[in-house]
Amino acid sequence: MKIDESNIVETNDYRVLIYPASRPFTAKESKVITEKLFDFLSTWAAHGKPLSSSFKIEKNQFIIVTVDEDKESASGCSIDALGGVMRELDSAFSFGLFDRMKAYYLQDNKVKTLPLKDFKEGLRNGTIPHNIEVFDFSKSTYVAFLSDFLLPLKRSWAGIYVD
Repeated sequence: MKIDESNIVETNDYRVLIYPASRPFTAKESKVITEKLFDFLSTWAAHGKPLSSSFKIEKNQFIIVTVDEDKESASGCSIDALGGVMRELDSAFSFGLFDRMKAYYLQDNKVKTLPLKDFKEGLRNGTIPHNIEVFDFSKSTYVAFLSDFLLPLKRSWAGIYVD
């Protein structure tokens, strides 16, 4: 069951699942993602019970899926089913949705993606400035996503790599 836009309350603490792509989506890819997720989420269920869920594409590069677990909790099988849909999209378009060895950051209002080792090295040698903001995909609730998805470098997980 899809959460209607009018029912999404930003203070509700929905469970959030974040799928980062290694590059921005094209208009065609965004359309396919939207259609595929709309169809999937309209029938998404856990143990036969419909899940109240929604999604959005953030910064044209991140797929954010939310589940209202006050109504019904997502089970391992339902999360696996969502993962299957995401793997289909990843396979079709080579998004790199499951490559967790990359860093994503905002520099000059552009999302940048680097392999983690190159990101760390760039911070250490100064080729990446320290006034960037860093994306954090570890958020598991929508409220945490809203407040801490994008943080200044020194307040982020990557702050340990700078003096």
